[in-house]
Amino acid sequence: MTGFALLLLLAGIGPVLLAEALLARYEVLAYVAGWRTPTTTLPKGMPHARGAEPDRPPGAYLVYLDGIGKRRFHDTRDGGRLVKSLIEGAPELRVLGQVQPYSPLANPLANRPVWRWLRRRVGLLLFLHNVMQIFVAADRRYRPLYNRAVGSQIAAQLRLAGYQPESGIPVVLLSYSGGAQVATGAVGELWAQLRSPLWLITLGAFHNGANDIGHAQHLDQLTSAGDRIERVGTWIFPQRWRLFRRSGWNRAARDGKITVHRLDPATHVGPLSYISPQARLADGRSHLDRTAATVIALIRDRLSATAGTDGPLS
Repeated sequence: MTGFALLLLLAGIGPVLLAEALLARYEVLAYVAGWRTPTTTLPKGMPHARGAEPDRPPGAYLVYLDGIGKRRFHDTRDGGRLVKSLIEGAPELRVLGQVQPYSPLANPLANRPVWRWLRRRVGLLLFLHNVMQIFVAADRRYRPLYNRAVGSQIAAQLRLAGYQPESGIPVVLLSYSGGAQVATGAVGELWAQLRSPLWLITLGAFHNGANDIGHAQHLDQLTSAGDRIERVGTWIFPQRWRLFRRSGWNRAARDGKITVHRLDPATHVGPLSYISPQARLADGRSHLDRTAATVIALIRDRLSATAGTDGPLS
């Protein structure tokens, strides 16, 4: 009986996955062909950035690229907790959380009538859609197009938030889970459009390691031995294996651009996740407090380091 039930489940999910794969590819092709224009309009009353006021240059612009739960311009529950903690702990930052990592057209799932209907009936499909977008973004046939689309989306939102190209103000891409695939892919397009110092911070990163992050000054990898999902990513994508020395990830590692920071015993999701406000460490801090403090410390350390040079681009 169990085997029969499994066959029924696979028979039902198979066509859904195929449909999701086709829809995910359609968005990339629609962007490249110019059939549809990516939106830059945010919901009424939603600012283009939070944190430091636009009347003075911030220490850095931080763009948060959320995991597969992202389906609207507003923050997810967990992502919102992290963004709020970062704004409260580092008022010198301008923070953007509205970027749609899983839509080359910057069209949130929550804004689409069909998806609103599905959410009330088959919520799992919302996550499958974003999962398939990650694999499209990792596919060598579509990866350059996807990278250009989302990189342009990020650049547009940064400009609307007051960023001036070639200003020398750093842009930090903070990504969680599958957002790392998008963050690493956006580096080339952001550099081409903004000529800004780019720093990457990944949290429980799930990515294929193929993207060239040579234009990023550094990547800080926040990870944990309890994060099984990130570990799966290092297994299933050959470009993450040391054998593939010419992959973007391995070239960056050889160049000393990747630093690993342990956040044990955090897990990828659940009550012990990196962003959990309930899970406590021995010193009394929550996992959320530690993650936010680590991100802020990394940014401030790099800001201090660049302040002693001839400029952020030196």
